[in-house]
Amino acid sequence: MRILIVEDNATLAEGLTSVLRSSGYVVDAVGDGESAMAALAAHSFDLVLLDLSLPDMDGLDILSDIRARGTDCAVMVLTARGALDERIRGLDKGADDYMTKPFEVVEVEARIRALMRRLSGARNARLECGPLTFDLNARQAALNGTPLDLPARELNVLQILISRAEKVVSKTRIAERLSEFDEDISDNAVEQYVSRLRKRLEPHGVRIRTARGLGYCLEAG
Repeated sequence: MRILIVEDNATLAEGLTSVLRSSGYVVDAVGDGESAMAALAAHSFDLVLLDLSLPDMDGLDILSDIRARGTDCAVMVLTARGALDERIRGLDKGADDYMTKPFEVVEVEARIRALMRRLSGARNARLECGPLTFDLNARQAALNGTPLDLPARELNVLQILISRAEKVVSKTRIAERLSEFDEDISDNAVEQYVSRLRKRLEPHGVRIRTARGLGYCLEAG
């Protein structure tokens, strides 16, 4: 899952980034509204952690823009604006959750997990491809019921592929979902992750087919 943190407090942004990356999320961080708008226009995110009091614009304007785009990106507001009318305004503007500062990072993580469970409930929280399953809530893959112990990057690649099982996913799409602003993922790196996954999956009847010049397709059988 790719997360964008929009927070002008550098210490807080760095702390959130470090903790969430250690939990396996792909995380980018920006410190002002203009950078946030540019990032949202150029990349796809699953979740935005949004401060409202930014140096150049009101975070609610960013929230309104996200909702106007019609994307299914989740938004969790993290702000010092704790008054009831402020919370109601944020939720009415389209925030999926609203936390006031100060807060504990462990609670942010718990709320992210809860939010993802709620949102995936509207879709399918359990993805399948033959004997392979992927629990979106627990972020756990399994083969024939046996959990797969995968590094974070390979787990993220597998989630991308199984979410579009039987369809081709381009290398560019995979790299973008894995990349952070300060680290570009090369085609060679994507190929390595896919190669490692193949070794784990193919003996069990799940294959990753290469569509030459197009990308990869996860298939059963």
